[in-house]
Amino acid sequence: MTTTDTWSTSTDVAEHLGQDELERLQLWWRAANYLSAGQIYLMDNPLLKEPLRPEHVKPRLLGHWGTTPGLNFVYAHLNRAIRLRSLDMMYVIGPGHGGPALVAAAWLEGTYSEIYPDVAQDHEGLRRLVTQFSFPGGVPSHVAPETPGSIHEGGELGYSLSHAFGAAFDNPGLIVPCVVGDGEAETGPLATSWHSNKFLDPATDGAVLPILHLNGYKIANPAVWARIPEDELLSMLRGFGYEPYVVEGSSPLPMHHLFAATLDRCLDEIAAIQRRARGDGHPHRPRWPMIVLRTPKGWTCPATVDGKPLEGSWRSHQVPISDPRDNPEHLRLLEEWLRSYRPDELFDTGGRPVEAIRAGSPVGDRRMSASPHANGGHLLRGLRLPDFRDYAVPVQAPGADKAEGTRVLGRFLRDVLRLNSAQRNFRVFAPDENNSNRLDAVLEASPRAWVAETETDDESLAPGGRVMEILSEHTCQGWLEGYLLTGRHGFFSCYEAFAHIVDSMVNQHAKWLKVSRHLPWRRPVASLNYLLTSHVWRQDHNGFSHQDPGFIDHVVNKKAEIVRVYLPPDTNTLLSVADHCLRSRDYINVVVAGKQPEPQYLDVESAIVHCEKGIGIWDWASTDSGGDPDVVMACAGDVPTMETLAAVDILRGHFPDLRMRVINVVDLMRLQDEREHPHGLSDAEFDSLFTRDTPVIFNYHGYPWLIHRLTYRRHNHEGMHVRGYKEEGTTTTPFDMCVLNEIDRFHLAIDVIDRVPRLGPRAAYAREHLKGKLIEHRHHVTTHGEDMPEVRDWAWRS
Repeated sequence: MTTTDTWSTSTDVAEHLGQDELERLQLWWRAANYLSAGQIYLMDNPLLKEPLRPEHVKPRLLGHWGTTPGLNFVYAHLNRAIRLRSLDMMYVIGPGHGGPALVAAAWLEGTYSEIYPDVAQDHEGLRRLVTQFSFPGGVPSHVAPETPGSIHEGGELGYSLSHAFGAAFDNPGLIVPCVVGDGEAETGPLATSWHSNKFLDPATDGAVLPILHLNGYKIANPAVWARIPEDELLSMLRGFGYEPYVVEGSSPLPMHHLFAATLDRCLDEIAAIQRRARGDGHPHRPRWPMIVLRTPKGWTCPATVDGKPLEGSWRSHQVPISDPRDNPEHLRLLEEWLRSYRPDELFDTGGRPVEAIRAGSPVGDRRMSASPHANGGHLLRGLRLPDFRDYAVPVQAPGADKAEGTRVLGRFLRDVLRLNSAQRNFRVFAPDENNSNRLDAVLEASPRAWVAETETDDESLAPGGRVMEILSEHTCQGWLEGYLLTGRHGFFSCYEAFAHIVDSMVNQHAKWLKVSRHLPWRRPVASLNYLLTSHVWRQDHNGFSHQDPGFIDHVVNKKAEIVRVYLPPDTNTLLSVADHCLRSRDYINVVVAGKQPEPQYLDVESAIVHCEKGIGIWDWASTDSGGDPDVVMACAGDVPTMETLAAVDILRGHFPDLRMRVINVVDLMRLQDEREHPHGLSDAEFDSLFTRDTPVIFNYHGYPWLIHRLTYRRHNHEGMHVRGYKEEGTTTTPFDMCVLNEIDRFHLAIDVIDRVPRLGPRAAYAREHLKGKLIEHRHHVTTHGEDMPEVRDWAWRS
């Protein structure tokens, strides 16, 4: 079906709307456009009750007009559908800085004034509304957390569709219209997210209505999607599994009829798909409807400015009329443009929207700006969690046994899925790595979500599954963010090196959380929980490309109130940390843990105490007997911990009188100053652990300079000698990875010998022995292709 404003004279399309409904839609759209343009330009005289003067215009003009009228147009029509059909909808927009549209809509619906009483629906409130936009002390130009009805900031492009699907999962009564801008459609994350329809179950999930908005231009270039032949465009969208309906035009009244008819058809199809799936268990993947909306860039703004095209041109992308304060012709043109919306017909003398406009909005929670789904903390219910102690591995003596931490964690997560199966408020996400990360036990509780074709040899694929796997870190992250921000819980496992793929998405989510935590009306949401496994020290088989622990550094750059980083050294500490993270709110939790068999050090009760402290002395491994140590051996991370203990074991054999203090760090942020992070140690606590002058050999999982950065204000910072990953790697053995980066037991023991003055000349033979072990190791691995038996079979001697 193709519809344009000259396409059909059929009565059911050309006159789809009654006259009253048509006028109501047009009024609402005009009002939203007027308020949107006013936000970009005005700081006074919001209803143009007097001639526009330069001082009424903001001195710095910031904002984006080009996409805004199209967003307002769609919003008006969605409101009509909500009112007539009693629908539950949430609006997600992808076009960059579409902020004026959603702020205008929230104010017209009354939600904005309910949340911000000083921006009331009166003349003074209207003046505040337009002044605050992109103004110091005001609100941003994009759809930020301050904007009611939003879960999607839009400051960075590419994530709207995955957020919309994340919101729809397990929300069977919700429809999520999602406007995808033609510039955003060029991004990699958006390109992949079209495939989200292969994971949406019409029986148990809601629906997403994609609206591809083609207005032709980005900032200064044509949009690719708007410049390909329509048969190519529609073939591509059908190839993605959608049934696209094209609405194209520029004349407002015909466009209202056409869009209303198309929207009604799409909603009828969505209802039919869901009815079939929920009534008779329709087994096949449906072809979901979507809309391709072609409108002019900057629709309804002046046709030209300074003799150059404006409406329908890239010049309308941001501020269409650039200099109204200093250019009289620009001021005249701006006033003419604003008055073309006839504000005296839109607002009463007190500045309130007229009754016909108010009647065009739904009421209560049906308003998209007031949807509880867009303030997910209102809907959040805590998870039912099993007692993680029941999954603990027995530890008879430190280091005596081995276990695969993530495999045990998988059994815990399996039962989290089971306990919350009725509520359907918990999902696990992984980019095709769930089984590789040894979390495959979750498939005992739920299959993978899958609505695409299946073959006889497939396993654990079914509609309605709550294990989400697609080979796109971007899409997994986007789904999870949409799921969390609408009031549910999730867990994301990923290969450590490739978590970097979502670096910028983490930025955006962290900024969202940082701002929303300071908005009283935004309720806390479940934390974004990462498990980074298949990590740098166990990527010996995949080689250098898979070796990068830098995601931690990236996350630590975010505000301290938001980020938490955990490095559990064994299985029981991993269980304790995971339980804590699933109970937390409004954080980004990063947990780094290996999946290979590793030594186990702490029984579950000791693990709980150690995790609650976040950092502590392991007295069973220390030899300072509570006195002053000669050296502090600190470690953070499972492999660095094992190598530190192995170094201590070696040194005990050579120097029985050497006083060593072993400190393990689970909560990395404990190292930071308490004035910088809420988990930080006080100076007195730090000095008590690390002393003020004792050499500290710190064996760290990631890049060593992060530890220096976290501890630079401490008294003993000059005595802190950090070893970690230094970009040395290849396809090799596990222990050789440690040797290449000098975090291995032999280098650590040599470091102690070199830094403890009292060992002096008597340590020369031990040092020579350890240098010889490094040479022996090199010959062994290059000859036999595996680590030396004494390394492979090493165990802590109690």
